[in-house]
Formats: sequence, C-alpha cells, structure tokens
Amino acid sequence: MSAFVVVPAIDLRGGRVVRLKEGRPEDETRYSSDPAAVAREFEAQGAERIHVVDLDGAIDGRPQPDVVAAIIDAVRIPIEVGGGIRTVEGASRYIARGADRVIFGTAALENPAIVEEAVSRFGAAVAVALDARDGKVATRGWQRVTNEDAVEVARRIASWGVVRIQYTDVSRDGMLTGPNVDATAEVARAACVRVTAAGGVSALTDLTRLAARLADGIDEAIVGKALYEHRFTLPEALVSIAGGMADAR
Repeated sequence: MSAFVVVPAIDLRGGRVVRLKEGRPEDETRYSSDPAAVAREFEAQGAERIHVVDLDGAIDGRPQPDVVAAIIDAVRIPIEVGGGIRTVEGASRYIARGADRVIFGTAALENPAIVEEAVSRFGAAVAVALDARDGKVATRGWQRVTNEDAVEVARRIASWGVVRIQYTDVSRDGMLTGPNVDATAEVARAACVRVTAAGGVSALTDLTRLAARLADGIDEAIVGKALYEHRFTLPEALVSIAGGMADAR
C-alpha cells in the first residue's frame, strides 16, 4: 500500500449508501441502493481499501451483516468494518467473512477487556474508533458526549495493545468544513499509534495537509461526502497525494 492511503467510505443505513451530518440520523442523504456496486466503482478508480460503517448497528443495534458481506464479496481490496461491533464474537464474524480490519467504538470505553481479547486474537486487524466533539469523547453512534478527554483516552487505548485509532471530529463529519488536522495529529503523537483521520475532508488540500503529518502518525484519511458530492474524484485525490509525497522527498 501507499505511504498515505485515501480510504473511500461506504456508510450503510437500511441497506443503502448514505451520509449523515454530524452523525444525526435525521440529517441523512441517500446516494445509492447498491452498496456492492459503489464498492466495485471505488476499486476500479484505484482505492486500496474501503471503509464500511454499519450505521444501523451503531445507532440502533441492528447490524446488517449480509449487506457488509456483499461488499466484501464484491471486491478484491481490503475492507474494514465498523459500526456496532461491541463483542469479540461480532468482530470474529466479520473477520471470518473476509474483513481485513474491524473497528470497535463504544465497546472500547464501556468494556476494554473485550478489545484487549480481540487484540490478543486478531492483532493488527483490530482498530478502535475514537470520536470526539470539542475534544470530548462521543459514544453510541455519536449520540452521547462524555466528559473524557480524547487525548487521554487515546493513550489508554494504546495501552491495550491497539496499533491503530480512527479519529473523527464529530462536528466536522459530513459538513465539508475540513478536517481537524491538529487534533488528529495530537492524538497520534500522544498515543504513539497509527491514526486514520476521518470527518470533514472537503478538498484536495485537506488530504495534502493530513498527508504532511505522516511523521506524526497520520497515514490514512477516510473520505465520504466529498466524493459523493463530486468535490473531487478518487483518482484526483490519489494523484494529489502522490504529488505531495514526491515533493516532500
């Protein structure tokens, strides 16, 4: 894979590809009723991996394993899955089905032992989603904001053996306002793990700003709404990142 990876997102709700604003279910925009076809198109455009979020699993506790499995079967590139994974068994089912990476969210705060057991079984295939609003951790599909500081929680997550955190600034997600680069880099440095940046990417310059923080630990960026709203294409993003990396050398 590339040094810095642009990861297109497929968010699932009711079997459809959607995007939410700031994680609010009432602010839903639908883009496709065929998630597998969307995945195949991303692969054809050069995606190296795809990020799949089961919003029904995250928000309502009603996972969509068959829809996720159809996406995994549709492509040959790695698929990572998050949203409502709160047990080792739930993670195991997706890995057995062919997921390359599983992402724990709420379970990481409510029951760290589950994540530690998953790491002991699946190693680097386990990541943890750390979502924050104004620097405070948000859980339960972003519906609940805690008093816990995101940086301190990141350090705690790393102590469990987790080697990757997916960091999302909830206030930026789906808003096309640009990612919170400094906060993401702070999490990466504090935890000393690799970090996938998520939320707010709206322009090619956002990606190059994130890629410029590779030394801090940011090596992936999830892109969703900007692609669906045609702010730029995935091939354009890949060319921009490649050019930025070449300039840096």
